[in-house]
Amino acid sequence: MGEKLIRSAFSTILREARDGSAALLDRDGNTIAQAELIPMQLGTIGSVFQSCARLYDLDALTEDDFFIINDPYSGGQHLQDIFFFSPIFHDGVRVGFAASVAHHLDIGGGSPGLSPNARDVHSEGIIIPPTKFSYSRDWNGGILERILRANVRAPLQTMGDCDAQIAANKVGARRITELCTKYGTDKVMEVMREFQDYSERRFRAGIAAAPDGIYYGEDFTDDDGIGDQPVRVCSKVTIKGDRIDVDYEGTDPQVRTLLNAPLAATISATLSCVKSVLTSPDIPFNAGVSRAVEVKVPKGSILNPHYPAPVRARMNICYRAFNATMKALSQAVPEKVIACGFDTTTSGCLSWLGDTGFSVYLEIYGGGYGASATANGCDAIDMPLANCANTPVEAIDQDYSFFRVEEYALTPDSYGHGAHRGGTGFVKAFRILKDDAQVALYSDRFRSTPDPLFGGTSGTTGSCEIHRGNEVIKLKSKGMCDLMKGDLVVFRLGGGGGYGKPEDRAMAEIDADIANGLLTTETARRFYPQFAAQAGDR
Repeated sequence: MGEKLIRSAFSTILREARDGSAALLDRDGNTIAQAELIPMQLGTIGSVFQSCARLYDLDALTEDDFFIINDPYSGGQHLQDIFFFSPIFHDGVRVGFAASVAHHLDIGGGSPGLSPNARDVHSEGIIIPPTKFSYSRDWNGGILERILRANVRAPLQTMGDCDAQIAANKVGARRITELCTKYGTDKVMEVMREFQDYSERRFRAGIAAAPDGIYYGEDFTDDDGIGDQPVRVCSKVTIKGDRIDVDYEGTDPQVRTLLNAPLAATISATLSCVKSVLTSPDIPFNAGVSRAVEVKVPKGSILNPHYPAPVRARMNICYRAFNATMKALSQAVPEKVIACGFDTTTSGCLSWLGDTGFSVYLEIYGGGYGASATANGCDAIDMPLANCANTPVEAIDQDYSFFRVEEYALTPDSYGHGAHRGGTGFVKAFRILKDDAQVALYSDRFRSTPDPLFGGTSGTTGSCEIHRGNEVIKLKSKGMCDLMKGDLVVFRLGGGGGYGKPEDRAMAEIDADIANGLLTTETARRFYPQFAAQAGDR
């Protein structure tokens, strides 16, 4: 399903960055299996489905029906993530549901691609409440397809990606019916139930292996997008036997800008953190995992806002929830956690209105991963909750004529140091080739650095600049700016925090980083006494 979704997509954000996901649900809408794509989208895909199930009689569904939703206040995440759910039947029996979700390039709203200045969710795009439609009546020229097409600036990409989601669901349905034909419907549904129970048993065993206790962590964003005061996220983790509770009491209230996160997103971030730390990666992520976890989020906080707060950049505050919970767990299982990486979604959008309509380019940038007890952080990669791929320059050149990529490179000396270093950050720069283009972005860690663990040093910050002749225009981490032909838009993404004391790092790793151009000798002398001593001997 995941491969069908990606390979059938029209937009670079889905086709190249792989910002979409697929899953299979049982007949009641509980998650059974998921593609290895986007943890944030998948963590609560079953609960997103339940918002549809509460409104409609599932026993009245036919193979021609499907559910669609993107409303963050009805169980969804942010408006750009549109969910499709298709029932699966075998010999007239509803066996399960195929599910897909994709981040869509443009769904309307105040600005092409993204609206960093939105002050309510309605300014962020078209809202689709949980609704049942018919493929034969409402798609392929039907009313739903026509309404969506009329409300987006890039209909070829947006509608093409919707078709890719439908195709992915068709693959899921076909494969499940093949299993039913081979093994029998009752056996397939029995295996679905046991698969959830299996994940629950193994997940509970992982929790039980951690020491009981109450652990605390907190993390901060740079600001709320208006003022300069940081926004705090507090996490209280309670481990008792084979259960774990995560409570975000004390987290700052919701804000006026797009930084808020709906409840489904916060729960996804929490589940992702807890599972990655306490369990083995071979444990399937399905509905069984969530049975052993309770997540409490105060209503009206930035992690569970009141309608109609904007939520487009929900990933960034969810990373602070991920970081705060990770810091809490570091007190229980220090050998299993990672230091903070450049844990932010830098969503950069370039747009231009030409003679034939809008051209909208959107990319999700990562940075450097945090280091762990056993390894350096990954270099220049998207962060754990998003898991998007870097978009190749060749794919960008193929689709866009109003800009070109002039630089795409790792940044030396951009990581935190330690016994294991953080991942390296990178730079990506775009030369604007047409007047009247626009850049919009939301990001974080432009002022605050990723925290290290256990004696390491902090990671580095990011930035976005416009180079216009001899002038350098520095953008804030949430905002937009009109562009001129000849401008160079430069995104700099920071590196991750280090783990352990720098003096414990192996000399061979230091030498390798210098040889690979990731570390200068001056920085090595400053942070690594073992290198300074050896360099003196030379």
